[in-house]
Amino acid sequence: MKPNGLRDRQALGEEFTVRTGIKTLTFVVGTGRSGSTALSQVLRLHPDVLSLNELYSCVDSPPALSGQRLTGEEFWRCLREPMAVFDAMVRSGTPLPEFLYSRHPEWRYSADATGIPAISMMALPHLTDDPDALLDSLEPEVRGWPERPAPQQWHALFGALASRIGGREAAVERSGYSLHRVGTLRRLFPEARFVHLHRAGPDCALSMSRHNGYRMISLLRDIVRRCGVESASDITDDHVKQLPEDLAPLLGPKYDPALVLDREMPVPGFGTLWSDLICEGVGHLAEVPAAQRTTLSYERLLTAPRQELARLADFIGVQPFAEWLEEGDEILDGTDRLGSSSRLPERVRTALRESCERGEQALAEAHANA
Repeated sequence: MKPNGLRDRQALGEEFTVRTGIKTLTFVVGTGRSGSTALSQVLRLHPDVLSLNELYSCVDSPPALSGQRLTGEEFWRCLREPMAVFDAMVRSGTPLPEFLYSRHPEWRYSADATGIPAISMMALPHLTDDPDALLDSLEPEVRGWPERPAPQQWHALFGALASRIGGREAAVERSGYSLHRVGTLRRLFPEARFVHLHRAGPDCALSMSRHNGYRMISLLRDIVRRCGVESASDITDDHVKQLPEDLAPLLGPKYDPALVLDREMPVPGFGTLWSDLICEGVGHLAEVPAAQRTTLSYERLLTAPRQELARLADFIGVQPFAEWLEEGDEILDGTDRLGSSSRLPERVRTALRESCERGEQALAEAHANA
């Protein structure tokens, strides 16, 4: 007789399949700057995978990430409402390289005039060369859905996308900056599997220090600390008035890009950010049943891509087709990116290693207890 926990997980998986027509749901989570964008590109090539690229980085609406009941109209509003901070980054000349929609001025929406629909910024352009048409086809269907709990609306969306794009065996959502969402995603989708994609701390932190998004994340975390609130959504106009003149503009609709791009931000500070994210994230992952989680190393993914992709395919429940493994091998060819922090000046390298120690220890302990 199967243990109750296993029976419960199987029942949840069967319920997900009934609701979506998709057999498994997996979240690839991590700190970001760990090869996750390339991994999404590889997953997109698998004929049985619905690759959901940065979906929850863009659709960050509290009602949609709760258990509350939403009408189809309300859920559509969550998908459609532009993400203010991302549009501000585009308007200010500091867009992320991961922003797929804003690269194409011929497409319908813009950060300046209309705002870019949240689901269109990175998720839909990853699936199609015509994200506007895909958005248009989804709108009447989603808006017509009945009122039901938000997780069921998400289930319906996954099914609607799979019916248009393909990928009926496995849906895989991958967002770079996502470890902090593990608890929320588990509450929404208790049947889901989790893959923790991780990278050596000093190399990951160095990559963060050179990335617009992580420079902004670091600055926003500083703003939140200065304001004494729990999140940026709690910041009031009174808080903004008390911020230094080099930080307050970052909360507005447009700012001088030099405030992000030219600011001196020591690399060890990003080691502290990496450690914070790892320590928080592995705690959340430890609460996921062992059968529903695994890890994936950036370094192994680059040095042994076929083996690691085959292992990933087995975990998410799809076949590791030879042609797909070959395509993945070509995309993930990047061993020259390994050990990048070793080329830093010794003083900086030492400080960076020290700032990453907490995270490295937490990661090692998590793997030892897996």
